Amino acid sequence: MIRVSVPATIARHLLAVVLVIAGFGHLVFARDTFQSQVPAWVPLDPDFVVLASGVVELAFAVALVALPRWRVAVGWLLAAFFVAIFPGNIAQFVTHTDSFGLNSDVARGVRLLFQPVLVLVALWSTGAWKWWRLRRRSE
Repeated sequence: MIRVSVPATIARHLLAVVLVIAGFGHLVFARDTFQSQVPAWVPLDPDFVVLASGVVELAFAVALVALPRWRVAVGWLLAAFFVAIFPGNIAQFVTHTDSFGLNSDVARGVRLLFQPVLVLVALWSTGAWKWWRLRRRSE
């Protein structure tokens, strides 16, 4: 098992908390707001997309904390999830959709800059990035 630092462990737990809040937001208190962020080109019902992504976020939150043997795999999958939802953030920027206090192009643009940060935190805090570097060295 890949060992991670104390700061990475703290970051992983904070990421789990963020995912719990976001997941419950998708399911309960911000469902309409999240629906407005689903791009029109997604061929699924926006409510289904919001509910499904909320369940996925809650599952990732649990996995980040409760599945240490699968931590690296969870890191890669969570990073892929953050990449998969990035087009929705781009669509919000392009269509000038206001939500979550993002009521200007500048605010929506700044948000776009944080999505890659989430990807990096997912990889770093789970040891996935370290695993990949060690694997490359051994080849």
